[in-house]
Amino acid sequence: MGIVMIEEEVEVEVGDGRPSNFSLVERGIYRSSFPDSSNFAFLESLNLRSIVYLCPEQYPEENSEFLRANGIRLYQFGIQGTKKEPFVNVPKDTITEALKVLLDVRNHPVLIHCKQGKHRTGCLVGCLRKLQNWCLSSVLDEYQHFAGAKARPTDMKFIELFDVSCLRQCLYSIIYRYQGLGHRRLAYQDETLHQKRISTN
Repeated sequence: MGIVMIEEEVEVEVGDGRPSNFSLVERGIYRSSFPDSSNFAFLESLNLRSIVYLCPEQYPEENSEFLRANGIRLYQFGIQGTKKEPFVNVPKDTITEALKVLLDVRNHPVLIHCKQGKHRTGCLVGCLRKLQNWCLSSVLDEYQHFAGAKARPTDMKFIELFDVSCLRQCLYSIIYRYQGLGHRRLAYQDETLHQKRISTN
């Protein structure tokens, strides 16, 4: 079952004040390291609706106040992070729940971040790429680009083994389009056939 990405070219202007490791993942989804007060003005320019925070520590009050002031919803998925994080500690269920938040465009624009924007964020983005049917070599190249010399074989193994099949059915129940704006949407190649099967059951 194939997935097709239909999207427009997007330009993201990033100047002083962006968090380190900031990047556009795709339209409506960004990634970065942990933002601080020096980054707030830049984040405001993104008109964020949501933040996906991948650390177990409580969100700082200064950041929480920024979210409240701008009507931004916080989704926290507490993934432990250590310098020698074992493969078994990457929680598949937590990554799956975080992906569901990313797939729902009602949460867009959304920023994903952990501490450095490398490992936990890289695992989540890598699993999203698998759901988009990226080839594994490209998925891992992107992970390594952001992780640099600190790329973890355990993270890459987790991404490689992550099974996205449980999320494909979830896509049918999520509205994944920008109504009336002509933007891209995520669609199954056999979407029409699937809808006909549903209507005849």
